[in-house]
Amino acid sequence: MEYLKCNQEMSLEDKLKILTDAAKYDVACTSSGVERKGNGHSIGSCVAAGICHSFSSDGRCIALLKILLTNECIYDCKYCRNRCSNDIPRATFTPEEVCTLTMEFYRRNYIEGLFLSSGILGNPTFTMEQIFRTVWLLRNRYRFNGYVHVKAIPGAAPEVIAQTGYLVDRMSVNLELPTAEGLRSLAPNKHRKSILTPMRQIQNGIQMNRGDLVLYRNAPKFVGGGQSTQLIIGATPESDYQIINVAENLYQKFALKRVFYSAFVNVTGDKSLPALPGGPPLLREHRLYQADWLLRFYGFRAEELLDEKRPFFNVMLDPKEDWAVRHLERFPVEINRAPMEELLRVPGIGVKSAQRIVAARRSGSLTFSDLKKIGVVLKRALYFITCSGRMMYPVKLDEDYIVRNLTSEKDRIQFGSDGMSYKQLSLFDDGAFMRPVTMVEQLQAAVGQL
Repeated sequence: MEYLKCNQEMSLEDKLKILTDAAKYDVACTSSGVERKGNGHSIGSCVAAGICHSFSSDGRCIALLKILLTNECIYDCKYCRNRCSNDIPRATFTPEEVCTLTMEFYRRNYIEGLFLSSGILGNPTFTMEQIFRTVWLLRNRYRFNGYVHVKAIPGAAPEVIAQTGYLVDRMSVNLELPTAEGLRSLAPNKHRKSILTPMRQIQNGIQMNRGDLVLYRNAPKFVGGGQSTQLIIGATPESDYQIINVAENLYQKFALKRVFYSAFVNVTGDKSLPALPGGPPLLREHRLYQADWLLRFYGFRAEELLDEKRPFFNVMLDPKEDWAVRHLERFPVEINRAPMEELLRVPGIGVKSAQRIVAARRSGSLTFSDLKKIGVVLKRALYFITCSGRMMYPVKLDEDYIVRNLTSEKDRIQFGSDGMSYKQLSLFDDGAFMRPVTMVEQLQAAVGQL
């Protein structure tokens, strides 16, 4: 009763400060996958897609009001700032207050949508009911037609999750930690089954809804923007190999739109959490996002990128470059003949540039000048491609040589390389002690062959 009285007396501005700050560690925030125009009767739309900044699937920057319904929580997850044992200021929005904030921010052109998550207030079903009531009011009383992304609360009644799914554009269920062992050690109140159950329910609802939309033109959409999840990186000792395999399974078995990776930040100081002498593992998070992109758009499999013998990504090269230098037998690729799947494996060639190459070469043979205009990053691709049988200039298909040229001297010093070798040199390697060829010398050699 004392808490409820204190919460009622707290101003809306004070609540906003507390609950926006509490939401900043949740990175599962995106606005892709929804195209809903204004209907002339409601406020807002999703056409221009949409206070946090996120990015839609086509690269546009969008703004979402990102808040928690409450930072009260009955759980005691060791990594979470909002755990029940933490002595922090607490606040709870009413559904009407969230609606008021959303509409006022939208009218001022600050935001294009809402991202709503929550701690567990009372029990999972009650919390999910409050989220449902918030979105229902927003859609029906306030006529808000913009983008809405909410968290499905694990353990909540399935019927409440189902009702909410017809009102929102995207739902997410945070897996949090990659393995069941990690959950048991750091989040004893959470269980893998309780997390995967609503994830499966949302997947089944999306699939059934697609059939309804085919049969009935005016059938309401169920989670039209798909579902996503989040993994915390570095709080538990899983390798990149384990994490990327978990992500691949989630994409295949649950048809997720996105898996988000969040570098672990020790905000609680719990003794069971790992020390971070170098700060949050941001580079590791970055490499996982790059690998995730390869899984979703480039046709790679997790087992191709890492294995049990090499369980972590290379700090000096991105995953695609690392794969390429370890599979030089597949290169060089002839730009004017290679199929799409081979072009996508060349460093410096993205999905759009590969599509442009396939379209442009129907009109004639492409040159390196053409590739530059198309958008190919030649400083990375030139070691792995030929145009009409010729390389841009003479280069060696040698792992050490290519890595030295792909990485800067600053990177080699930073990551502990001697600046000369990527793999251990052998005394029996004829080229082991060759001096690296400079860019000027390579160009001179190319000119000499003309």
